[in-house]
Amino acid sequence: MASLFLACAILGGIVVVLQFALALFGHDGDHEFGHDAADGFQLLSVRSLAATVAFFGIAGRAMLAAGTGIGVSTAVAAAVGALAGVLVALAMRALRGMESDGAVRITGAVGLPARVHVSVPSNHSGAGKVMVTLQNRLVELRAVTANEALPSGTPVIVVDVVDPDTVEVSPTPDLELH
Repeated sequence: MASLFLACAILGGIVVVLQFALALFGHDGDHEFGHDAADGFQLLSVRSLAATVAFFGIAGRAMLAAGTGIGVSTAVAAAVGALAGVLVALAMRALRGMESDGAVRITGAVGLPARVHVSVPSNHSGAGKVMVTLQNRLVELRAVTANEALPSGTPVIVVDVVDPDTVEVSPTPDLELH
C-alpha cells in the first residue's frame, strides 16, 4: 500500500506542477469531464483530480510513516484527497468569477460626457471622433451629431449608439472650471 500512496503522490504532483507551468506560459487548458468548462463547480477538472490524487498519496504516506494501520491511513488519505479536490474546485470557481473579457461595451457610453477630438460635421453629414472615459479607459469613438458642426475640443454628451463603432453626440454647456 505504501507504494500505491507514493505512486499517487508522484503522479498527482507531476500533473499539478505541469498544470502550473502551463498556466505560467498562457496555456490555461484545464479540462473538465462531462460538463461545459464554463459552468460553476468543477470537481472533475484535471486540476481537481490531480490535487485529489496527489494529496491522497501524500496523506497516505504520512499516515503510514506515523505508524497507523492501512485501514486508517487509507481512510484519512481519502478524506484529505477529497478535501483537496473540493478546495481546488472552489478556488478555481472563485478565480473564474473574477474573469473579464476586457471588451469595451459601446452601449455603456450613452449618457457619458465626452470631448470632440476630431471635428464632427453637422446634421449626420459625416463622422468625427470623440474621446470618452468608458469602463475606466479613455477611448476614441466615431461620432455623428444631429446639431451644428462640433469643432475639436467641444464638450459633448453621448446620446445614442448609431452602430457598433459610432455614437451620436450633442453639445453640452461648457461647465469647465477655468
